[in-house]
Amino acid sequence: MTDIFHEVDEEVRREQLKKLWERYGNYLIAGCIVIVLGVGAWRGYQWWQAKQAAQSGAAFEQAVTLAETGKHQEAADAFAKVASDGTSGYRVLARLRQAAELAPTDRNAAVAAYDAIATDNRTGQIVQDLAAVRAAFLLVDSAPYSEILQRLEPVTAADRAFRHSAREILALSAWKAGDMAAARRWTEMIMTDPQTPPGPRTRAEMLSELIAAASAKG
Repeated sequence: MTDIFHEVDEEVRREQLKKLWERYGNYLIAGCIVIVLGVGAWRGYQWWQAKQAAQSGAAFEQAVTLAETGKHQEAADAFAKVASDGTSGYRVLARLRQAAELAPTDRNAAVAAYDAIATDNRTGQIVQDLAAVRAAFLLVDSAPYSEILQRLEPVTAADRAFRHSAREILALSAWKAGDMAAARRWTEMIMTDPQTPPGPRTRAEMLSELIAAASAKG
């Protein structure tokens, strides 16, 4: 009797499965097809991304080679192309390198390129601050202290990665402008910050001695 009941149960289950398949089989097949196509599309996208990254990397290296051989304008053009057409991982680096290659031949264009990065929130605060510092460094010998201060004062905050460089440039700019009070303020900020690296600290100490000597003469 047990075998008979077992066979009946199996037959009932088969009938139920058959009805379910007849009702939902097409949906199941369609779902499987969608999954397979989705996985294939994702794999294809990953392959495309890897290919694009490899191409951007090769183009970036070619631009670096041009820069290392002193072909600054050609390098700047090559970096500009990577910044425009490359993958996201290379675009910001290429923009920074493009500005650096413009600096020896066209300082105004280099400053403009750095300014564009410094005001682009998509690049992130650290990159923005780096660009601001580099632009100010190019201008420190020609721009008035008020302009350098406007550019760099926000970067001097205690939580900013390039505060030491920003403070040093501001101290130098104030010194060049003859504003000894501002120069003293920035050098003291550099020297009293325990996290100031040895290089900026040493230069600040030297500038502090010059300020003291100038104040004594005055």
